[in-house]
Amino acid sequence: MSETVRHLLDVDDLTPAELVEVLDLCERPDHPLSLAGRGAALIFEKQSTRTRHSTEMAVVQLGGHPITVRADEIGIDTRETAEDVARTLACYHAIICARVYEHAKLERMAAVAGIPVVNLLSDDSHPLQAVTDLLTIRQEFGRLDGLTIAWVGDWSNVARSLAIGAAMSGMHIRVAGPHGYGPSEVETERLVVLGAASVEVGDRPAELVKGADVVTTDAWYAMGQEAEAAVRRQAFEGFTVDAALLAAAGDRSVLLHCLPAHRGEEVAGDALDGPHSRIWVQAANRMHAARGVLAWLLDQ
Repeated sequence: MSETVRHLLDVDDLTPAELVEVLDLCERPDHPLSLAGRGAALIFEKQSTRTRHSTEMAVVQLGGHPITVRADEIGIDTRETAEDVARTLACYHAIICARVYEHAKLERMAAVAGIPVVNLLSDDSHPLQAVTDLLTIRQEFGRLDGLTIAWVGDWSNVARSLAIGAAMSGMHIRVAGPHGYGPSEVETERLVVLGAASVEVGDRPAELVKGADVVTTDAWYAMGQEAEAAVRRQAFEGFTVDAALLAAAGDRSVLLHCLPAHRGEEVAGDALDGPHSRIWVQAANRMHAARGVLAWLLDQ
């Protein structure tokens, strides 16, 4: 590794060319043993199913030893500072991966760790999910540039990172959500600067998904937003992705959802379990995405 340590706190920590390198590495049948004889610290402040299992297995496939720690075991900024946690873990591990609430914790850890820090999810972004989704789309269509992706629902951390990756890949981006729950003008302008073929934002999902190659969504309320659930359910009425909405998108469209899904809220069972759905391919790709990202960072 060079003296300049690379991190992945959001997708645009990579250049567009580097993003392609990562996607290519995700699909390599021969896994580089980038972590042979070394450890990976995996910190989880939030609950996890796919992220924990996929990342632990990715570390194993790279020849390393994953050590997972929960929030109550490590106590970032309660037992000791984020900086001291990072410096300590760097004494034993080759890489730190963390699933946190406050994005600033990741930035503070990356500033002092001296080894790569990977964002496994923060309130601001979810870059590994974005890599997963782009990988799934590329496998489906053979390319990314020029495709149209339609996000329906809340402009969440998942939406932000996926839109950044889609923009870097030259995709057309559409966002359908109720007023007050979508991207700001600054964010949409940033997507254009990053290379999006076009960006369209509105509140009519049936119109915005028409002809889209990919339709995707996420929960209307994330971990930490449970108190807002009732208000958000009302605000997002009419934005459920169901079989009828996918039919409006067209025969070739595919459905993505990062899971867990609230069936009957942001997505209907007839969509999740229907012919357009690629959610289980997507879930499997979480492991390949984690492996590709870790291998790429460790090789810099």
